Amino acid sequence: MPGMTTPCTLSKSKLLALRQCPKRLWLEVHQPEARQDSGATLASFAAGHQVGDIARQIYDPQQRGHLIDPQVEGFDAVFARTQALLQSRQPIFEAGFRAEGALAFADVLLPTHGGGWRMVEVKSSTSVKDYHRDDAAVQAFLARACGVPLQSIALAHIDNQWTYPGHGDYRGLLVEQDLSEDAFARTDEVRAWIAEAQAVVARQTAPCVSTGSQCSVPYECGFLAHCQSQEPQAEHPVHWLPRRSNALNAHIETHGTRELRDLPDSLLNPTQQRVKTATLSGLAFFDQAAAAQALAAHQLPGYFLDFETIQFAVPIWPGTRPYQQIPFQLSVHQLGQMGHVAHQAFLDLTGDNPALPFAQALVAACGESGPVFVYNAGFETARIRELAERHPRLAPALQAINDRVVDLLPIARQHYYHPSQQGSWSIKAVLPALCPDLRYSQLEGVQDGGAAQQAYLEAIAPATPAARKAELERQLLAYCHLDTWAMVRLWAAFTNNALND
Repeated sequence: MPGMTTPCTLSKSKLLALRQCPKRLWLEVHQPEARQDSGATLASFAAGHQVGDIARQIYDPQQRGHLIDPQVEGFDAVFARTQALLQSRQPIFEAGFRAEGALAFADVLLPTHGGGWRMVEVKSSTSVKDYHRDDAAVQAFLARACGVPLQSIALAHIDNQWTYPGHGDYRGLLVEQDLSEDAFARTDEVRAWIAEAQAVVARQTAPCVSTGSQCSVPYECGFLAHCQSQEPQAEHPVHWLPRRSNALNAHIETHGTRELRDLPDSLLNPTQQRVKTATLSGLAFFDQAAAAQALAAHQLPGYFLDFETIQFAVPIWPGTRPYQQIPFQLSVHQLGQMGHVAHQAFLDLTGDNPALPFAQALVAACGESGPVFVYNAGFETARIRELAERHPRLAPALQAINDRVVDLLPIARQHYYHPSQQGSWSIKAVLPALCPDLRYSQLEGVQDGGAAQQAYLEAIAPATPAARKAELERQLLAYCHLDTWAMVRLWAAFTNNALND
């Protein structure tokens, strides 16, 4: 509790929290209930656990090693068991070490010739980050402080160019980078972090740290909403400005600027100036004539396309790569020359690789001519190119669809802005401003892409009851339908055309 005088033993994650922000560390210890992790953060945690499970298969193929579970055995028992298992000279997973006021658990500990040990920290990222080096330094320090003759420490991360061959064979998923020299040289640094962390935790009140760039670097902080609620609330906060330059961010941090009205116009680009003007005036900007002119060259009939994808840190389908975006659902609204609208949908919840049936459905739904409208074309066109590479027989038809793609996002960004968008041109921000009768918040269950991915994973899980799967299917279809119907409505507003729906 705040005001504690007896030093506590701090976990490695607490030390890394200090490295990001001392206020985060204090809150982690004294107000953990204020933490609100985002869906993306929770998904990252889940990926980390999944990769950890696979790592045990990779580093102990003969299953001779020992897995320690702190949640089952209790911390004190874990540390004692670790010391006993070090005599076994077999792989140890989640070995626990406690020394000098800190504790940590090693992902992989492997015996080496000559009585030494090699440690491997396993991450679900696709490269080594700077904070991974801090992680390794703490692990090496604590293991050596506990008397382990640690000869090396490496970080294993995912190779996103590796292709899963199937049959549960994940050899090659992970690649290692040796961090021994750096980690072993940072003993004094780690001791300083522990001392600083203990001082922060012993405070009666949280350190005074304003929200800023550290709230999202190196990773998103779950206490951001809590910290923002403790700060004076700006009526028109500067973070509503899109695509802020380094110079603009430096000015904001140097001057402590919170209000848009207090930012000099000379620092703003035309888009940012438009956001500031509309926000302060409360009046929407809409150059409808220019938007219509930009779309005039794209004659009907047209197709409005959106799809959802899933990605796995650990691939589950042969021929796929880690974090490869694999589409499993599409929605297409077709708009005829007389304003008539038709709809087609595809959703594969079999649990098999949906890429080929998706590609076939996409070709069938988009016809052979006419513009294919999307919102943020970079995503869809990249996925279609990948489908064409994986399915050569469909490649000409898929590439022809890409050649017809028209992006509505830049039309919206250049010609429309409403103060309610708060600096965002996502379709979920633009739609309720331009078409107030349509809102994603009215949908049941699935209301965004992250929720769609979670619904998909639940739907394909073998243990999911049929009734629940049918409910998820309805939610997914309704969500993707709204995505493309929203584009139809935006097109109608931009072009001032009526619809016969």
